[in-house]
Amino acid sequence: MCTRLFWLLSATMLISSCKLMDKKDTKDNSARFSGIPDRKWWKEAVVYQVYPRSFKDGNGDGVGDLKGITSKLDYIKSLGVDVVWLNPIFSSPNADNGYDISDYRGIMKEFGTIQDFDELLKGMHERGIKLVLDLVANHSSDEHEWFKQSRSSRTNPYRDYYHWWPAEKGKPPFRPGSFEVDGSGWRFDSLTNAYYLHYFSYKQPDLNWENPKVRKEIFDMMKFWFDKGVDGFRMDVIPFISKDTTFPVITQKDIDEKYNGDWSQYLASGPHLHDYLKEMNSEVLSKYDVMTVAEGAGVTAATAHNFVDADRNELNMLYHFEGVSLGYLPGQFKHMDPKGYDLVQFKEIYSKWDSVFEYKGWGTIYLGNHDQPRMLTRWGNDAPEFREASSKLLTTFLLSMRATPYYYFGDELGMNNIKFDKIEDYRDIESINMYKTIQNSGGDLQYFLEGQKIGARDNGRTPFQWDSSANAGFTTGTPWIKVNPNYKTINVAAEESDPNSTLNYFRKMVKLRKANPVLIYGKYELLDKNNPHVYAYTRVLGKEKWLVILNFSKETFEYKIPATVNDGQYELMINNITQVPEIKDNKVKLSPYQAFIIAIK
Repeated sequence: MCTRLFWLLSATMLISSCKLMDKKDTKDNSARFSGIPDRKWWKEAVVYQVYPRSFKDGNGDGVGDLKGITSKLDYIKSLGVDVVWLNPIFSSPNADNGYDISDYRGIMKEFGTIQDFDELLKGMHERGIKLVLDLVANHSSDEHEWFKQSRSSRTNPYRDYYHWWPAEKGKPPFRPGSFEVDGSGWRFDSLTNAYYLHYFSYKQPDLNWENPKVRKEIFDMMKFWFDKGVDGFRMDVIPFISKDTTFPVITQKDIDEKYNGDWSQYLASGPHLHDYLKEMNSEVLSKYDVMTVAEGAGVTAATAHNFVDADRNELNMLYHFEGVSLGYLPGQFKHMDPKGYDLVQFKEIYSKWDSVFEYKGWGTIYLGNHDQPRMLTRWGNDAPEFREASSKLLTTFLLSMRATPYYYFGDELGMNNIKFDKIEDYRDIESINMYKTIQNSGGDLQYFLEGQKIGARDNGRTPFQWDSSANAGFTTGTPWIKVNPNYKTINVAAEESDPNSTLNYFRKMVKLRKANPVLIYGKYELLDKNNPHVYAYTRVLGKEKWLVILNFSKETFEYKIPATVNDGQYELMINNITQVPEIKDNKVKLSPYQAFIIAIK
């Protein structure tokens, strides 16, 4: 830990004092965790998400692959993370970048072979890193053999593996299809004169979980990967798996009145959802020491405990969408309010979700992933003068909250949105089809493209920036999607040698969290909740009390700390800029995007 007399040192001494903290943190800290009830490895883990298509290309074809990831395992190990969540690597025609699976036990040809996977898993486990895969079980690809059989005839044994509506009954009641130009979740198939259900692209037909044969297929597939040594699953839109197969007519008025206009809440309220999750737990999950996290689409604070409480015997964790939905203009596709998001609302949301799991269950926290833009652009400030400070601030927030943090690859470098000007540069089905929808309706395409510069998913999918060589060292070929032009200055090689880089700050923050249970299990209390610029909170565990101060603005000002901090009776744990915070009479001068944590004595 940094010396208690830190405020007397010059700013240049801060780096060396933090090295002392790092040295101490390498010692065994297990004693500090003794006496904490209900400890779980997945609660104490830092999860690092890797989007394989964009991480590292091992064969020069322009697409990231398994061998590329294996070649960079020492880098991942150096981050100090515990778990890697890998986006889908299974066989897929890539209508939705791997979330349309044609063979659940095969590896996508672009990514390699099953032998490459085995080598990757072995390399991770040798380095003490666990591997979590994506379970995409609400739907398959329309090129999966099950669906090929299902659509071949109405009497085929696989017919009931999917949801079909015979055309002689007329058009089926409306259900939304998220990636479709016409917005419909039903697709007419002339081969058998019937419609099939797809909550996402028509290339992603929904599986019929009401059929016990389907559930057995999924459970057997999960066992296959667990028996290989996989350490868990992130479960894609798992709340959507159960359907009311009578398919009653549902109007927008019904959704407005019962679900506040949110269709996803309706889709997540299938009659047998929790029966199926309990069965999954009983048949599979309870037999392995693994981690499970639900992509909680449609899950609210009121329903979250039904998924994750230990006595429910379902899943370990879920992540919600309330936080990442903040700041978008209502009724517009991912178009940000030009005023930005409201920090007071931001604090309210994350404080509410902390309170949901204060006494029971366990939460997660994230600000970016493959379905989101880069966290720096979305939640910080990617202007050159503020990029590093605001990136470090967001890292401080994520790693000092009471929840399992999920950290997206590249955010440790301060990577930001690429902000494409043309639809031709996009590769994401979501952006492309929404563009077509707006084009067909005569809407403002330029306005849409401006909004996509902030909200598009492809902003978070550009290649990882390894060094300043061609294509950022990602590939020797032509990248599947363009590389952000700022890679020549923002890359691993440049940041490795800079002790004050965002990369090395991330490493320090990970060490701090893992060495101090107060940052994992400590009680969270929001302070100064109505302050529009500062997010302040305490973490308390036993006799330890830590204070986190985050200036989410580009302003410099004196801040009155809403907690008792006696002059000299505190210890600086981490600070994201060279200006050392000096607290006097409970006041401190905050620089733009300054973030620091102190232990109050």
